[in-house]
Amino acid sequence: MWAGSCTSISTRGSARQSHEVGRTEILISVLTEAADLSKPIDKRIYKGTQPTCHDFNHLTATAESVSLLVGFSAGQVQLIDPIKKETSKLFNEERLIDKSRVTCVKWVPGSESLFLVAHSSGNMYLYNVEHTCGTTAPHYQLLKQGESFAVHTCKSKSTRNPLLKWTVGEGALNEFAFSPDGKFLACVSQDGFLRVFNFDSVELHGTMKSYFGGLLCVCWSPDGKYIVTGGEDDLVTVWSFVDCRVIARGHGHKSWVSVVAFDPYTTSVEEGDPMEFSGSDEDFQDLLHFGRDRANSTQSRLSKRNSTDSRPVSVTYRFGSVGQDTQLCLWDLTEDILFPHQPLSRARTHTNVMNATSPPAGSNGNSVTTPGNSVLPPLPRSNSLPHSAVSNAGSKSSVMDGAIASGVSKFATLSLHDRKERHHEKDHKRNHSMGHISSKSSDKLNLVTKTKTDPAKTLGTPLCPRMEDVPLLEPLICKKIAHERLTVLIFLEDCIVTACQEGFICTWGRPGKVVSFNP
Repeated sequence: MWAGSCTSISTRGSARQSHEVGRTEILISVLTEAADLSKPIDKRIYKGTQPTCHDFNHLTATAESVSLLVGFSAGQVQLIDPIKKETSKLFNEERLIDKSRVTCVKWVPGSESLFLVAHSSGNMYLYNVEHTCGTTAPHYQLLKQGESFAVHTCKSKSTRNPLLKWTVGEGALNEFAFSPDGKFLACVSQDGFLRVFNFDSVELHGTMKSYFGGLLCVCWSPDGKYIVTGGEDDLVTVWSFVDCRVIARGHGHKSWVSVVAFDPYTTSVEEGDPMEFSGSDEDFQDLLHFGRDRANSTQSRLSKRNSTDSRPVSVTYRFGSVGQDTQLCLWDLTEDILFPHQPLSRARTHTNVMNATSPPAGSNGNSVTTPGNSVLPPLPRSNSLPHSAVSNAGSKSSVMDGAIASGVSKFATLSLHDRKERHHEKDHKRNHSMGHISSKSSDKLNLVTKTKTDPAKTLGTPLCPRMEDVPLLEPLICKKIAHERLTVLIFLEDCIVTACQEGFICTWGRPGKVVSFNP
């Protein structure tokens, strides 16, 4: 079985709001073999503001010291060392740089001193921990400008923070993520756009538009070839970095998708090789290093497999998503999606969240009939069987059963979402959830968000293809795991970590892995 364990103290550092209004506590603990999770190594109480995001510097982290950045709802950013407990530094203290909420903060990959901060104002700022912020509001001069973005440098006689100011899109900049090699930056905004930049040259590499509403989260694949986003359209969208196009969408959530994350430890294997659940042969390192990036082995393996020859190889990427519907979804991105054998048809594939015992009515994968009464083949699906099996038209029922069995075998002990349970549970309190997507409502949905780029004009273009134009993924697993909206999803080597707005951090043991905690 998948072992689950919950605690109100994060194993990697997390913010928890107490019941006292206006007061927020940060509890930080380090998970070791004999950790006492009831005694955090550091505890900080904030009044009048709330921590909203954080990031550890994995490059400089040691057992004796770690640099932790924390962003706040009032716009400040604090640098602390929870192990040394030294005097902290506060950036944007007087809120002269930006007064809006910090939505994302990350260390620049490979740097010990540079970090990037995004705000709900739609601006990003590049800081250096060695520089001060100044006592007056900064003045800027334009460095580079492009479609829906501009970058400014700070005009000052002496070097001060911020070093750069990025203005990206319309509305809040909800999250950004650096590529595995640190050369590219993916940003998602409330205007519904994914924008990917070359970070050093400040050049726009490519863009994508959500099906509806804002994009809230973004993540790179371990090899940097694909980007997955999630947002207010209740979808996960897979975008190819090389081709700069949407290659698939996933529908399984019933409300906004708040976090997407690739699993770097589930390996990509060629056909006939046994499935592995570990992406490295090294021993699991002490988490005093705060989860130093271990995706390099997976990245090199994927790159090696993809560059062996020109023919498509059997590759599987696994990623997960959590949302405001309190559900965890796990997805497989397989070679039938990445390397389609035939041109995509325009036939719509009806997909539903799969039932653990039998396929839901109407979800047998049949394509709709066109006005000319000719049935077109369905789009590729992430959980489909090999094409030779699918081609047997007389065994569609067994094909679906086999697909379900195949999906269960990979994560056998975390049961698929029970469809009956969904009918009896109360609808989640969301006013703008899409629920079930129909092509008839697509134009109407996209007219809701008004930006400089008319969403109605982007629908049906490579920027935002229609639902029937790209494969629609089904979740391998879709399971309700919390009572409040989920806000954290982290893949570790032996477990998956999730957290919800209620303040509970849960660890889910992978099949074959035993997770034990001292009381």
